[in-house]
Amino acid sequence: MTHAVDVDAVVIGGGQAGLSAGYHLRRQNLDFVILDAQPSPGGAWQHTWDSLRLFSPAAYSSLPGWLMPSQDGWEYPDARHVVQYLSAYEERYALPVERPVQVSAVRRDKERLRVETDAGVWSARAVVSATGTWWRPFLPAVPGRETFTGRQLHTVQYRNPDDFAGRRIIVVGGGNSGAQIAADLAPHTDLTWVTQRPARYLADDIDGRALFDAATARRRALDTGDTDTGGVASLGDIVAVAPVRAVRDAGLLKAQPMFARLTEKGAEWADGTRAEAAEIIWCTGFRPALSHLAPLGLRGERGRIPTHGTRAVDEPRLHLLGYGDWTGPASATLIGVGRPARDAVREIAALLG
Repeated sequence: MTHAVDVDAVVIGGGQAGLSAGYHLRRQNLDFVILDAQPSPGGAWQHTWDSLRLFSPAAYSSLPGWLMPSQDGWEYPDARHVVQYLSAYEERYALPVERPVQVSAVRRDKERLRVETDAGVWSARAVVSATGTWWRPFLPAVPGRETFTGRQLHTVQYRNPDDFAGRRIIVVGGGNSGAQIAADLAPHTDLTWVTQRPARYLADDIDGRALFDAATARRRALDTGDTDTGGVASLGDIVAVAPVRAVRDAGLLKAQPMFARLTEKGAEWADGTRAEAAEIIWCTGFRPALSHLAPLGLRGERGRIPTHGTRAVDEPRLHLLGYGDWTGPASATLIGVGRPARDAVREIAALLG
């Protein structure tokens, strides 16, 4: 490709957010392309740990237009089933996905946006950034982290307990990934599970449906000026999916408070207590993968691009989709991304006239 390809819109990212945007762009009869850095369909779901399961039944974990089929024998589908669904979704709606294409930069080019990649250049009247967060894992600045001589991994590198059997492992993180990976390891390892605050489980009968409803209600309340909304945080931090429940109820999943520092051989708490470990797994979250947008100079305080809904405040031709509640309530979830994707594309269609 030696010249820029002109399109109405470029979607950067071929995971659930990018496909949702593609669905609505198709319905608006716009000329668009989806650029996906991955060599195959499925987004980040291709790279999760083996035992991961959704928090909601298949029908409540669907992208716009097509309910996710149920997975035989399971109320809550696994990641492999999600990958199959996303792959079939692309085909069902004949979405124009180009892969693997790595986007390096988005720049202003007069009345258009120039999308530079390792496969050439696209010139677009609007861009939807839907790269997610999986590709930018976050590691906290813990004293002594550089002195620990064992192996350190992040959630993105964990697959299953096989490589850890019989070893001393520290898992750091009190969210869902921390709880699920700790539960995965607890029966097979000498586990120390560390959380910043006491582990808070949602009631056993609450799943992703309630979380989505709470996130939506919180966003509506904030939009009307109500800051005391409770929302998801008032329900708890950890969804008690069946594997986590089983290990917790067996007494194998007990969280310890956060340590003060790392040593060469493990962790040390403020009172001098120590725990040795061969590996530490950091389940400490992610940050938005937005380096391709740096040439636009949009970052505000704390590094976040200010948005109105999904639209970048200082660049109305750019929409950010699927990065969390700041780009739409529950927009980082399968069930939640459809509505902000629809709203983003409606704005793009109105902009393009």
